[in-house]
Amino acid sequence: MLFTPEMAGLLDKDRKRAASHIVPEGKSAAVKQVAEAARESGIWIAFGIPVLREDGRWANRQILFDAAGHVAARYDKIHMFDVELDTGESWRESSAYAPGEQVVTVEDTPLGRLGLTICYDIRFPALFEELGRRSCDAIAIPAAFTVPTGRAHWHLLQRARAVEASAFVIAAAQVGQHEDGRITYGHSLVVDPWGEVLLDIGGEGAAMRTCEVDPARIREVRRQLPSLANKRNIPKSNAQ
Repeated sequence: MLFTPEMAGLLDKDRKRAASHIVPEGKSAAVKQVAEAARESGIWIAFGIPVLREDGRWANRQILFDAAGHVAARYDKIHMFDVELDTGESWRESSAYAPGEQVVTVEDTPLGRLGLTICYDIRFPALFEELGRRSCDAIAIPAAFTVPTGRAHWHLLQRARAVEASAFVIAAAQVGQHEDGRITYGHSLVVDPWGEVLLDIGGEGAAMRTCEVDPARIREVRRQLPSLANKRNIPKSNAQ
């Protein structure tokens, strides 16, 4: 499988300039090209791109293509990146993008059952708890993390999610200085179910790397630490 970062098809914080390039999925040249690449190469591809919805809002979408170039699944980012950082960076994703409403998992991928998420979703444990309940073998977390938040939380959060779900995490990330002026943290990761980092591409520049994963590692970790099986519902507090 090939994993791309969030917004691999277009990353531009100038929304007026970006608007002419954000089109319905069915009219996207980039989507067609990726589908053709999947079919010609005989591999699955997880591709991140903004698309225009029927209601006129945009969606931050991850599209999963199978090895025949067919769309196996779509996931629209649920949690919008609306933050004010002390560095002066301000982001209001919800001013243009509509949040997704569906948790998406895909069975029978080359990695087993795959859960789809995007970037800021990683900070919301309830989503990953649901992916754990669905027994995902791997979770894709494509991203475009800022440098301040990346330095503080990127590795910590990726490893935590892998451990919580007892699953592999594949986190392809935007990196470096972009044409619109932003700088992203990079450090695309593959993390195993024990929280061990198997691959860290680094934060210096764009690159493509390969990483082999062993499905037996999932069974091994879940046998030793059956946290998914041990999970219990937390009773609600009666405190006023």
